[in-house]
Amino acid sequence: MSISDQKISIAVVGCGHWGKNLVRNFDALGVLNAVVDIDPSIANRISSQYSVRALTFPEALQDSNIDALVISAPASHHYALTKEALLARKHVFVEKPLSLEIIEAQQLCEIAEQNSLTLMVGHLMQFHPAFLKLQEICMAGNIGELRYAYSNRMNLGKVRTEENILWSFAPHDISMILGIFGTDVDTVSATGHCYISSEIADVTSTNISFKNGQAAHIQVSWLHPFKEQRLVIIGEKGMAVFDDSLPWNEKLGLYFHEIAWQNGQPSAKKVDPVWVPLEELEPLKIECDHFLNSIRNGTRPRTDGAEGLRVLRVLDAAQRSMEVGHSITMDQTDEVNPMTTFIHPTAEVDQPSVIGEGTRIWHFSHIMKNSEIGENCNIGQNVMIGPNVKVGARCKIQNNVSVYPGVILEDGVFCGPSMVFTNVINPRAEIERKDEFKPTVVKSGATIGANATVICGNKIGKYAMIGAGAVVTKDVDDFALMVGNPAQKIGHVCKCGTRLEENDRDITCHSCGSKYTAISSGMIEEDPNK
Repeated sequence: MSISDQKISIAVVGCGHWGKNLVRNFDALGVLNAVVDIDPSIANRISSQYSVRALTFPEALQDSNIDALVISAPASHHYALTKEALLARKHVFVEKPLSLEIIEAQQLCEIAEQNSLTLMVGHLMQFHPAFLKLQEICMAGNIGELRYAYSNRMNLGKVRTEENILWSFAPHDISMILGIFGTDVDTVSATGHCYISSEIADVTSTNISFKNGQAAHIQVSWLHPFKEQRLVIIGEKGMAVFDDSLPWNEKLGLYFHEIAWQNGQPSAKKVDPVWVPLEELEPLKIECDHFLNSIRNGTRPRTDGAEGLRVLRVLDAAQRSMEVGHSITMDQTDEVNPMTTFIHPTAEVDQPSVIGEGTRIWHFSHIMKNSEIGENCNIGQNVMIGPNVKVGARCKIQNNVSVYPGVILEDGVFCGPSMVFTNVINPRAEIERKDEFKPTVVKSGATIGANATVICGNKIGKYAMIGAGAVVTKDVDDFALMVGNPAQKIGHVCKCGTRLEENDRDITCHSCGSKYTAISSGMIEEDPNK
């Protein structure tokens, strides 16, 4: 039976501020099967409310009855969760942005394409009836050749601490403007100002220039006395205004003002707006239904991975523009060549150091002298490594991680956001103990979750998985799954990351087919050639 012939089954991952709205809509569409949340109490409450199952993320990945995952988690987790879901052969609807890094978004698009899976990004405003009608009007040439656009998205609302206003608000406007103009971006420039936090911009202004001479301006802020969500499109023959703060009968207006010349001077002649009739429908319901239809019909979503990647390129260019203080030419955001090294202009690499081919080092990271980083690693933002530290090949170190002397990362290690390595057992600010550093070895393929802590002097076995927030106080076996404080082993994981079902001594991973044998100290992988 093909997916088009059967009922689609959905699990929503993340049931918080926005996720609960996704739960409500997919339940109304009759496809909600399960909910997942990092807080079990939230998952249990939502599952009870909608009479569906509460699952862990690994359980949702393994459940053959679930066709697709809807991910509404913090932006820093979008890449990892989406990648795991796609590798588990699930269709994915992920909230914006697709990822925080271009190279990661490209990878997600490739995985989805290679496996014929639907990948859709939650650019909600693309599904608003007013925007859909606005796009139709522009494409039909009703306001003539398009000249420029400006957008204001401002409010005194929820102030984020994990992302700035650019990444929180502007994706909606960038997505709409790219959808309207449908042409190549030439340059992007942006400025930002921090008022609540010294490091997180509360107000940003972004200017986009297109290669055909069109232009757009985007102003976003969460320090505004009232809610304002307005997109203005200026054409050769007229102007269109989409104001989402107005009643439905006034959300979309056309202004056919004229500029008349009298005695060699231009004079504006204003006329009353023409209000465009709209069907009152919830944009999120339209968006959710569109995702389901894309899966059923095998068609590309309106906001597919490629569209999400185009938006991400503009976001990335705007962020870099704010950091370096000048405009960014979009040709500079082309795909990073996997055979070359990329070091962001704000990163520092002390010499002597060795950086392997294909490794990417991002914003404000610092590689201290005599450090060695292998090939094809990805070093996130605000990462410190060294001095005298060795990192293997194909490692991924996410934002806000410090890798101190004494820590050795073998090949393929994943360090989640803000996880912590220590280097002495009993640190004191006034007592130097550099001669007391204890070595910490992380073996090949191991994963350390976000906000976890690894106490120095311990070894983490190959392909072990340390849960988010866990505190490792002793050696960890190969393939062990560790959670809690102090971390305790609650099972084992396959090298592909799937939790193993340990019903007997000989164990097979149902995701990738790898075989394991249980032993007293944990698990060993069988030779696939035997």
